[in-house]
Amino acid sequence: MTEPSGIVREGAGSPGEAAGDSPAAGRTAGRRLRSRWRAVFFALAAAGAIGVLAWVVFWSPLLVVRSISVHGARLVPSAEVLAASGVTPGTPLIRVNTGRAAARIAAISQVSSVQVSTSWPDRVVIVVRERTPALAVAAPDGGFDLVDAEGVVVRSAAKRPAGLPLYSTTLPVASLAGNPDVAAAAAVLRELPAAVRRSVTSVAAPRPDQVTLRLAGRITVLWGDTGRPGDKARELAVLRRGHMHYYDVSAPGSVLAR
Repeated sequence: MTEPSGIVREGAGSPGEAAGDSPAAGRTAGRRLRSRWRAVFFALAAAGAIGVLAWVVFWSPLLVVRSISVHGARLVPSAEVLAASGVTPGTPLIRVNTGRAAARIAAISQVSSVQVSTSWPDRVVIVVRERTPALAVAAPDGGFDLVDAEGVVVRSAAKRPAGLPLYSTTLPVASLAGNPDVAAAAAVLRELPAAVRRSVTSVAAPRPDQVTLRLAGRITVLWGDTGRPGDKARELAVLRRGHMHYYDVSAPGSVLAR
C-alpha cells in the first residue's frame, strides 16, 4: 500500500538532510576546530616563551657579567690580564667568547697557558699558568734576563737568582725563543738529581746533544743529549768519587774522567 505523502518513516532521515549535516558530523567538526585552536594557542605560547627566554639570555640585564676573577697571575698584573681578555662587566654572559679571550691573554709573553670559562649566572673565571724561569742569560746592561724552558723571557733581574744556572751563549736573548739548544739545556737540568742540580752554576749547549754543565768547584760535565738521564746520573755519582775536574757521561758505558 502506498503511504500518504508527507509522512516520513522514523529513522529514515529527512529528504534534504546530507550526511555531513548530521549532529554527529557537527560534533566532529567542532572537535577538530577546537583542536586547531588549541594547537595554535600552544604554538603561540611556546614562541612567546622562547622569545622571553632569548631576551633574558641575550639582552636583559639579568644574566650579564658582574664579576671577573683571575687566578694564578703573579708576574703578570691581574689588571693586564683583564684588559687583554677584552671581557667587560655588563656583557651578556652568553655572548662572552671564551676562546677568543683566552687567545688574547695567551699573547702575553709571561703566560704559558690560560683557561677562560663562564660560571652562570654572572661570572667569568680566568685561570692563568705563568712561565717559570729555568735559566739566566747575561744582559748587556749587566743584569740578567730570566728565560723559561722555551727560551721566552719571563722577567729581568739585577742579580742572578740563587739556584738559577747561567746559560752561556753568544746569541742575543731575543733569538732564544723556541731555540732547541735552550730546550735541551732546560730538559737536562730538570732530570738532574737534586744534589747535582744545586751545584750547577752554568750550562752551555752549542748543540742539543752537547749539553755541558759547570758545577761548583770548577767541575765540568759533558752530559750530551737528554737521553738516559738515570744512567748518566748514576755514572756521574760513581765518577765523582775520584774528585776529578772533568767528566764525560754523554755515552753511558764508555765514561771519561780526568
